[in-house]
Amino acid sequence: MNVTKAIFGELHGQKVYSFTISIDHGMEITCIDFGCIITKIQVPDQEGKIENVVLGFDTLDEYVNDSAFFGSMIGRVAGRIHPPTFDLDGITYNLPTNEEKNHLHGGPTGFHRVIWDSTIEENSDEINLKFFHLSPDGDEGYPGKLEITVIYSLNNKNELVITYQGLSDKKTLLNVTNHSYFNLSGDVKRDILDHELTMKSDRFLELNEALLPTGIYIDVENTAFDFREGKKVREGAQSKHIQNQLVGGGYDHPFLLNVNNQEEICLVDPISGRKLIVETDQPNVVLYSSNMLESNFQIRGVPSQKHLGICLETQCPPNAIHHPSFPTIVLDKNEVYQSRTRFKFSLI
Repeated sequence: MNVTKAIFGELHGQKVYSFTISIDHGMEITCIDFGCIITKIQVPDQEGKIENVVLGFDTLDEYVNDSAFFGSMIGRVAGRIHPPTFDLDGITYNLPTNEEKNHLHGGPTGFHRVIWDSTIEENSDEINLKFFHLSPDGDEGYPGKLEITVIYSLNNKNELVITYQGLSDKKTLLNVTNHSYFNLSGDVKRDILDHELTMKSDRFLELNEALLPTGIYIDVENTAFDFREGKKVREGAQSKHIQNQLVGGGYDHPFLLNVNNQEEICLVDPISGRKLIVETDQPNVVLYSSNMLESNFQIRGVPSQKHLGICLETQCPPNAIHHPSFPTIVLDKNEVYQSRTRFKFSLI
């Protein structure tokens, strides 16, 4: 195993560093301390060819100017919040909007726009990249001075484990995730419509026209949302179901997971033979098939387009602060927040 550190760019006079971890079986991950962005995950296909399986850029300027959140750490709260205000213990907090009337993914200067402090920890069978950030009281409208840690661990089992830890000196909100766009074809050779997805989920959350959960769970039975036996992403893109049409042809929905840490999500590209298993302790995963990815830029030389990547955002449901029936995202003063998601790469 090996880890290297290099200068990736400079922002407002501060250097931004990249970190590349290589393991013994050919897998490699690269991330930068700006937004804890995962820029590359390189894994072999069934022929042994090692290629990148996430969308990303090679320059800092592209990440600074991008609005698709490629590979970013998302927080303090992932997803949309509307109305962009909430009450805690009788105090009203107002959040900035950055998607029409919505507060999206922590706001315009959320965790994805921060240069994080970092340390490297090397062990015999894994390497940990630890990123730290102190989010001040009132940051993006949220109460509490929040100490937040993100740990990327890569081991010789071809597993990337992401651990999140948080501690606030006031009651606040916290619901974080990673926003990587996976494309197992390798180096974006194809879109993800023929990727096959299996998920242990019986229900998904209905969205309204503002793409916010209504609070109603819909049974997946006999819909394009039924991934229990596996299906191609293409079925959702071509589905006439009003929920598939609402998000631009595909998915941008929270799915309630039936189980945790039991291979509950599996993504396969039959052509490359690559397979990704996702396990998490979170109650939901937001499945986004990049239906709204704009086409006015390139991704490492490939023209951007719809359905070029698929996000598997493990988290509590979006807008949970306005739905008492959802799992809570309220973090009490001095309460320790911790969550973990495992991404395991293999071949079919």
